[in-house]
Amino acid sequence: MPSMRWNSLFLFIVAGLSACGGGDKTAEAPRPALVVTPGGGAEAALSAYAGEIRAREESALSFRVGGNLVRRNVDTGARVRRGEVLALLDPDDLSLQAQAAQAQLAAAEADLARARGDRDRFATLVDQQMVSRSAYDAQVAAYKAAEGQARAARAQMDVAENQAAYSQLRAPRDGVIASRQVEAGQVVAAGQTIYTLAADGSREVAIGLPENRIRDFSVGQPVMVELWNDPDRRLSGVIREISPAADPQTRTYAARVSLASDAADSVELGQSARVYVQENGTKAALTLPLSAVQRGKNGSTAVWVVERQTGKVSQRPVKLGRYGETSAPVLSGVTAGDWVVAGGGHLLREGQPVTPVDRNNRPLLKPAANATASVKAE
Repeated sequence: MPSMRWNSLFLFIVAGLSACGGGDKTAEAPRPALVVTPGGGAEAALSAYAGEIRAREESALSFRVGGNLVRRNVDTGARVRRGEVLALLDPDDLSLQAQAAQAQLAAAEADLARARGDRDRFATLVDQQMVSRSAYDAQVAAYKAAEGQARAARAQMDVAENQAAYSQLRAPRDGVIASRQVEAGQVVAAGQTIYTLAADGSREVAIGLPENRIRDFSVGQPVMVELWNDPDRRLSGVIREISPAADPQTRTYAARVSLASDAADSVELGQSARVYVQENGTKAALTLPLSAVQRGKNGSTAVWVVERQTGKVSQRPVKLGRYGETSAPVLSGVTAGDWVVAGGGHLLREGQPVTPVDRNNRPLLKPAANATASVKAE
């Protein structure tokens, strides 16, 4: 009898538990998910290169003769005018050379005057048949020789006077002194750079193009220039020149970007700039933040996409372009209207319901689309 009572009690407990399990089963509550739509368009095909504002015409100024630098009149950053004296060499030796050349010219001209008189006298005597024709020809030859010596002495004097004037270094055009390489009291050689002059006029950006992508650029290609101190403004420009040889140290190709004429007054020499270039042959692509990129099946690259009708996520493989600092171009796999999960993708699973929200934490689906569903147990 006791055994029958325990069996009856066991069956009663099992029946009670079965009755409890026949209630409603609550579905998983959707979790919020920040979503973005692929954007960017042509911006995805842009590459940025650091550069520096430079003058289109930069001249290395130097003396045409050597000597002791006794005075410099300007310093770095000074604005100069054409013909202004920038520096001065010791003119004593050059002045003495000019004086010597002038004395040689005076002696040559005296010899020329004497030879001219002898030639004229012999011409009269040969007409009177008082001297031979050969004697007259000798006087004519002497006159021509003296005439040549006088021309040579005059040329030497001109050279000496020019060299005396070369002791003054003058600005060839209006501009700004970009750099200075020597100090007063230093002995300089002919052709040694004293100043670098940035001429007034158009301004350019000097950049270096990478060796592995040099074929993606061409002269005349349009670009956009952004100044470091004014990031909200972009200036238009074009690639004016590309060096035919790579720099042996940096392994980059030096290039110059010409700015529009109306931008010359808004930039200063030496400013930092960033040049945005769209490489030739690069298709404009959509962009996604790097936080949206996940590792898919078999190590592929994928993103989580939210279905607009059901609010559930599904993983979709994508093909990306070259990664940027914060985003990457999407070449295939998503369209401009897709909702892509921008964060927390590593916590999602296939078919999981979510509540898509924008960056202001506002829901993008109606509440009915993500309402909690109840499933009746059999």
